[in-house]
Amino acid sequence: MFSKTNLISTLAATIWGYFGGYLLWGIIGDSLMADYSGSATGVMKVAVDHVHLLLGCLILAFAFSTIYSKWARGAHSVSQGVQFGIWMAILIGLGEGLIDFGTSNLLNITGTFLNTVIYLVHFVIMGAIVSVVYNKLSTKE
Repeated sequence: MFSKTNLISTLAATIWGYFGGYLLWGIIGDSLMADYSGSATGVMKVAVDHVHLLLGCLILAFAFSTIYSKWARGAHSVSQGVQFGIWMAILIGLGEGLIDFGTSNLLNITGTFLNTVIYLVHFVIMGAIVSVVYNKLSTKE
């Protein structure tokens, strides 16, 4: 769990989670989803709390990398990473997204599905990154 490969993979996934998340949700998604917000107002913070955002990215990346390493069972290819990323997008983007839609007014259904697509891109890239790190480093441990 705390192997060198997993820690390096976690670091790489954290960097993607933080900067890729900013790119996908902060720059691209913000303008795409502006018309699909629900009736909730004042939900988003005006100033982002970067410390807790980075901590969240770190925890997510560690869990993602650790679970990926068990799921892949030593077959570390980009294809494996992409498949794992798709499953995480289904779990978090679609599953949690529909739960949020059913219980809150954050996004309408179109925004929920658009957000799922953003999660899909995010986790597919994260899966590819993690799989490449595991592929390069796991044989050297």
